[in-house]
Amino acid sequence: MSLNRPDLKIIQQWVKPNDKVLDLGCGDGELLHYLQQTKQVHGYGLEIDPDKITTCIGKGVNVIQQNLDAGLTNFKDQSYDLVVMTQALQALRRPDMMLEEMLRVGKECIVTFPNFAYWRCRFYLALKGEMPVSKSLPHTWYDTPNIHLSTFRDFEQLCKDRRFTILDRAVGNGAHETHLASKLWPNLFGELAIYRVTR
Repeated sequence: MSLNRPDLKIIQQWVKPNDKVLDLGCGDGELLHYLQQTKQVHGYGLEIDPDKITTCIGKGVNVIQQNLDAGLTNFKDQSYDLVVMTQALQALRRPDMMLEEMLRVGKECIVTFPNFAYWRCRFYLALKGEMPVSKSLPHTWYDTPNIHLSTFRDFEQLCKDRRFTILDRAVGNGAHETHLASKLWPNLFGELAIYRVTR
């Protein structure tokens, strides 16, 4: 059994066997299904799309239909070892409040998001004078689900302001392949990022 998405391959390395995992915006349940099979994790996914929920159930993934903008009030403090959210933080009304909630419910959280300061985005905006469209930002400005685009620096400043501790960071291109430039200048040459954060 293997994972199709490179970002999920990185995330699974940060998950311990038998962890309790909550996957926010879990999609078709690929990550949770893999972790159940390979690391015997116990967990739930939250998803709003009925078709994706059906796919999760078919894989044996526990899933709850829930709008993430409504918060996580139905979960107790520190009831999970890890709360994961991939490629959804930028689509929420209050990403800062969601990070607070993730770290209330879990001991650690992992988030992934596209970097709006990536050099191709900067070049696109400077050259064309239009909002960038790319592999990591595939929508036009008027139909995008992304309402809070940010950069690595923005995210790290938010963590500093809220006194969150960044435990790990993976930076790379759209396929999450690291290269020297993204390690030296992540805000300029990192297209996507994965952060593991705690209080």
